[in-house]
Parts: sequence; structure tokens; C-alpha cells
Amino acid sequence: MCRNCIESHGQLSRRSFIGGGAALAGLAGLGLGPDAARAQVPDAPNAISPDEALERLLAGNGRYAANDAANRDYSVGRTARSQAQHPIAAIVSCADSRVSPELLFDQGPGELFVVRVAGNFVNEDGLASLEYGAKFLGIPLVLILGHSGCGAVDATIKVIQDKAELPGHLPQLVDSLRPGVEAAIAAKPENLLAAATVENVRHNVTKLQAAEPIVSGLVSEGRVKVVGGVYDIATGKVTML
Repeated sequence: MCRNCIESHGQLSRRSFIGGGAALAGLAGLGLGPDAARAQVPDAPNAISPDEALERLLAGNGRYAANDAANRDYSVGRTARSQAQHPIAAIVSCADSRVSPELLFDQGPGELFVVRVAGNFVNEDGLASLEYGAKFLGIPLVLILGHSGCGAVDATIKVIQDKAELPGHLPQLVDSLRPGVEAAIAAKPENLLAAATVENVRHNVTKLQAAEPIVSGLVSEGRVKVVGGVYDIATGKVTML
């Protein structure tokens, strides 16, 4: 082998080694390394049942709706949060600026693992995030959260019923929302937007409960519960489905 080839190969090997080491370090930082299971210690703050996690969320929402929030000093616990996170629930929420899960459930930093996308649906990227949260952070509860007046759901209704055409990547988003919206249309409800919002949540709850290989297994073992709810922007209240 020529000298230049050998030198080039050696440089490539060193770069590959360094890059691989950086990648492993990154995975370890995410809790995906060989010692990841150690993060799920029995006395962790989120080592609670799914039902208890839901009770905490609903209690927090009650405080928020009554304008009696308990979480006001966000500096508390910063040092501890820099070492680890122990969220009690994952929230699949719409990207709508009026929907802020940490606020409407009155939870402090580090207590919720939030995945946001317009229309609050579960795609492969969102599923990977939820798998990480459930498997490596020990999250016991996943809540699919729709909300009143959802623009993404309304746009999907217009595409289906009025043949509206949307620009850019919006048609792909509409495709993800079609199943729930079409189910609502078939039922011919009085308030189609509200019904479609509910059906979209239900569709994604069912989809996530059956998501293999990680979430469905944790659900069947009783370690994770997947539920759905709708947030009313006007009242501040969350109604569970």
C-alpha cells in the first residue's frame, strides 16, 4: 500500500475513532449508554404509578384554572436539575402558542417531558422521543393533549370537505390528522371541529398504545399508561376523555 494511502487511512481511522467516541459520549449523556438503567432508581421522584401521575396533572390544572399556581419560583432545584431529569409525565401537545403544558398543569421545570407538533399527533420522530422518555427516564404516563379551536384540525377539515389546497409541507401534516378528522365527519356531529379534535386525540392514544416495540410492551406490563384529554383555552380546564 502506498505511503499516502497509509497516512490517509490512519487519519481516517483516528477521525472515525474520535467521532465514534463523541457519539458514544452523546448517547451516554442522553441516558442511552450501557448504564442507562441506573437512571431508573426505585426512589426517583417519578417512581410513581401512572394514576398518581395523572392525579398530579389534574390537581395542577385545577390550580391553574383557579389562578392559584404553586410553581412561581423557577430557580428552585436548578442545581439538581443539572444532574438528571425525572419527569412524571410526557405530554404530546399542539404547537399552538396558547397551549403551554408546564403552565396549564402547574408543573415546574423538569417535571414534564413535552413533545409538541401542530395537531398533537404521534409520528415516528415523536414516537422516538416518547420511547426515550418511557424507557430511559421512567416516565409512567403519556397524555395526548388536544385543545379547543385547533387550527391544524380545522385546516384538515377544510382540506377534506372543501378541497382546500395548502402550501409547503402542510399537506403532510394534514395527512397525519386525516384518520381522526374523517372519523368525526362520518359521525356527523353538531360541532365538527370539537368532535374532530376529540377523535384526533383518541386515534393517537390508540396508535401510541399499540406502538411497538417499546411503548406497547410497557403499557401491557402496566408500567406506562397512555391517556387523552382536551384543553379548553377559554376556561383553562382540561377534560379527560
